[in-house]
Amino acid sequence: MSTYDLLFAGGGLSSALTAYRVAVSNPNLRIGLVEAADTLGGNHTWSFHETDVTADQHAWIDPFIVHRWPGQKVRFPKRERTLGTGYRSVTSERLHDVLSDVANVDLLTGTPVAAADPDGLTLTDQRRLAGTVLDGRGAQPTPRLTLGFQKFLGQEVRTAAPHGVTVPTIMDATVAQTDGYRFVYVLPFTQDTLLIEDTYYADGADLPEGTLRDEIAAYAARQGWQVAEVLREETGILPIVLEGDVDGFWDDARDGPAPLGLRAGLFHPVTGYSLPDAARLADLVAEACREGVPGPEALFALVENHAKTTWREQRFYRLLNRMLFRAAEPHLRYVVLERFYGLPQALIERFYAGKTTLGDMARVLAGRPPVPIPAAMRALRPERLGREGTNGCTERA
Repeated sequence: MSTYDLLFAGGGLSSALTAYRVAVSNPNLRIGLVEAADTLGGNHTWSFHETDVTADQHAWIDPFIVHRWPGQKVRFPKRERTLGTGYRSVTSERLHDVLSDVANVDLLTGTPVAAADPDGLTLTDQRRLAGTVLDGRGAQPTPRLTLGFQKFLGQEVRTAAPHGVTVPTIMDATVAQTDGYRFVYVLPFTQDTLLIEDTYYADGADLPEGTLRDEIAAYAARQGWQVAEVLREETGILPIVLEGDVDGFWDDARDGPAPLGLRAGLFHPVTGYSLPDAARLADLVAEACREGVPGPEALFALVENHAKTTWREQRFYRLLNRMLFRAAEPHLRYVVLERFYGLPQALIERFYAGKTTLGDMARVLAGRPPVPIPAAMRALRPERLGREGTNGCTERA
């Protein structure tokens, strides 16, 4: 039986960032990262705004960053705006490469986990690994959260000629509004490569991949981009939290290892972005391990307390989600975002960073709401449970 100081079940973003942060901060610890696939991170692109993380976090995340841009833009039927907020992207390939070079991290890829408990992992080949476990194997179905969904299909394409795009378009909502709030997301990687994602804020989690491929091809043609080759494809279904029972959520998890990432409900409720939350938790775990890895109960309590504090701080974002999903007609949901992007850049930056102030909240809600007033008032009611659903959720670009 192999023994580690700290074991990670699942090699997604939060597991990888936390393992890296702990390992570099505490080089005497032996860390194991167990992933069923042959490489870490699946097939994903994770992005974040430069202002989503602190300067210290940006410094240690820097080796993972593959693409950097000085700004970003949005497009709506009645608003087009370029923001001077820097934008960054991390890829699965870079995630794997960086972790592979950390001396005190053992990558056990191609190694499915049969069972995880707080003190170790049992593999499908019956091997047993001992150590305090953090579980980052993705979201689990739960009746404790009521959700909408952000779902997407993206294609990285090579264009026959330079495409001329210089900064990301994080939302182009000038497209037909089908299946809820729909927008196209575009990242220019090189002069002739783009990631184009067709994205929906929808009530259901079904993802008609063939239709989305056709929509991406049609969008590229409308922009005048001739696609010479599709280099790769990625999909995702993200939870958009409307309300929930956070105490029940954590009581249900209590007999298992401390969860990470989507499994712990740690992501931006409105946007689904998960890297900033992963970085914050990685810092907390690394600090807790400076005098040695805490026991399983202490580590679980650390993650639970952080997640519950984050949940309380995110109450306003869940309210906005209820307004978006319950007060706005699906084909008119874009109007809520169109209005939001008319607000000051600093407010938008704080929103994405999860640092919205009371003044910001008043500014967001001020004036005549871009949804019917009776429906808006119903969305403001105290939280209650409804439909189940983290089933099938994955990670996002």
